[in-house]
Amino acid sequence: MPLNRRDFVTRSAATAAGAALAGGATLAAAPSAAAAQPDTAAAKGPQRKPRKQAFTVMGTTDLHGRVLNWDYFTDAEYTDKAHNAVGLAKISTLANQVREEKGWDRCLLIDSGDTIQGTQLSYYYARIDSILSDANTVPDHPMAVAMNLMEYDAAALGNHEFNYGIPLLRAYEEQLEFPLLGANALYAKNEKPAFKPFVIKELHLGEGRPLRVGILGLTNPGIAIWDKANVSGKMVFPGIVETAATWVPKVRAAGADVVVVSAHTGCDEATTWGDQLPWTENAAVELAATVPGIDAVLVGHAHKEIPQRLVVNKKTGKTVVLSEPLCYGQRLTCFDFEAEFAAGAWTVTSLSSRLLNSNTVPENPEITKAVAKQHKKVVAYVNQVIGASKIALSIAEAPFKATPIIDLIGRVQADQVKAALAGGQYANLPVLAQAAPFNRTALIPSGQVKLRDAAGLYIYENTLEARILTGAQLKDYLEYSVKYYNQLAPGAPVDKDKLTNAEATPDYNYDSVYGLSYDIDIAQPKGQRIVNLSFQGKPIDPAAEFVLAVNNYRANGGGNFPHVAKAKVVWSDSDEIRNTMIAWVKAKGTIDPADFFTDSWRLVRAGQPVF
Repeated sequence: MPLNRRDFVTRSAATAAGAALAGGATLAAAPSAAAAQPDTAAAKGPQRKPRKQAFTVMGTTDLHGRVLNWDYFTDAEYTDKAHNAVGLAKISTLANQVREEKGWDRCLLIDSGDTIQGTQLSYYYARIDSILSDANTVPDHPMAVAMNLMEYDAAALGNHEFNYGIPLLRAYEEQLEFPLLGANALYAKNEKPAFKPFVIKELHLGEGRPLRVGILGLTNPGIAIWDKANVSGKMVFPGIVETAATWVPKVRAAGADVVVVSAHTGCDEATTWGDQLPWTENAAVELAATVPGIDAVLVGHAHKEIPQRLVVNKKTGKTVVLSEPLCYGQRLTCFDFEAEFAAGAWTVTSLSSRLLNSNTVPENPEITKAVAKQHKKVVAYVNQVIGASKIALSIAEAPFKATPIIDLIGRVQADQVKAALAGGQYANLPVLAQAAPFNRTALIPSGQVKLRDAAGLYIYENTLEARILTGAQLKDYLEYSVKYYNQLAPGAPVDKDKLTNAEATPDYNYDSVYGLSYDIDIAQPKGQRIVNLSFQGKPIDPAAEFVLAVNNYRANGGGNFPHVAKAKVVWSDSDEIRNTMIAWVKAKGTIDPADFFTDSWRLVRAGQPVF
């Protein structure tokens, strides 16, 4: 039976290289001269043909708070049309199967970021029973509990790691039994690494000296935009490719025979922040093609499923293997290596990647038992009754027409901003509100409304701001938003599945503006689609000023919408919009679309409604 890694620790101690931590500590020393020399015993006597040795580096990404195969928004087991499953409990079963097959001493497990945001489970231990609490008993974060039990070897930082602020991230880091890596997460004051850039893990493969696997972690430069309030003046995030060009040689110099980059970046999808930053958002392909010395890249951020993508490095001609497992713990990447030891050195002779599907295995009871009490607490929390609704409100049609459920978000935001500005110098300006269809499965039922219903409608931890835009700027804003639609000639068949998400625009980057009325002519090219734009029944005045209630992601430049990031800020809130919605429903008691629905926009072609 293969050795368990817990029993193997005395023979496979990890070398924590790149320990550039708080205070700007320098790079840990490279392995000793003795360790770096050729294996002299192997060099003496009769030489035999080197034997190939196999090992596997497993990877996850974009777990977003999923431990169990559970949907806290529906209070039921997770399900989708493809019958996928989610969560670390299932990934644990897959990982242990690979370890049993390959040998526990021949496997590593890593992650490429976005672990602590995304479900009510992770939110609860960030905001409700926080791991940052100064109470005598601080709870363990369920993601830390699960990942420690699963014996992760390292995880890169994702951009959502910063959603709750740096102090909470540090509290989470302290609970981990493996390092968080981020070579391009630097202290603003001295531009030295704020987290370990890399770690080196040793694998004893029965040949010569141990094989050393260097794991370099890189995060997304967009953190500077998306979490500006949490990181500005504290940390900076330079480019992924530029940082790797500096650190990959250091990983090799520290003794790594193999270099795996765990990067919170997509392959080559378009950058969403325009020219706000000089760096590329989705840089994995460029990284593999231009930085020598990399064997494999664990890709993240884009929520794509990529079993294997091969990229030839332009400088060395070497093929680099990329893989991205589907988010939420739906897939597990396996980088399968073969290497041989000869003349005192390890050489990779073959490398491929594959994905394992978590819906093929049961949950690991060790994981489910470890978080059972926390899960029960959160289930009780999300099932609190906060009000009632006169009718069922669905978001399913929100990408195609004005819907009450999106106007509910707009009304809540507009009311909050109006109350905040009352009595001040901006009190007389009209207040509008931006909203996007985050979650196409969101539903507020008729009758009792529970906290999880509101949470399912507003799934992000966004906060609210108020900024001043002119009528002309708002038209530009809307024109940019409606590039979301593919152009469709009058009379052409309408296929809803092909109508939206043009230019790979995600649903969360499609905004409607509550308080304005307009048509969207999808027969026209982008930039010429907003017609009949009006406010209170009259054509909008291009010079008139309006207050736009907008979430912090958009206000900070997320999605690269025009004007808003540079617009004057007249108010901001530190509480999540989700909590504002919950409080609004509690105060009203009953959700009645007659109080807020305006049916204010529609899709047309040459003036004729599409639906």
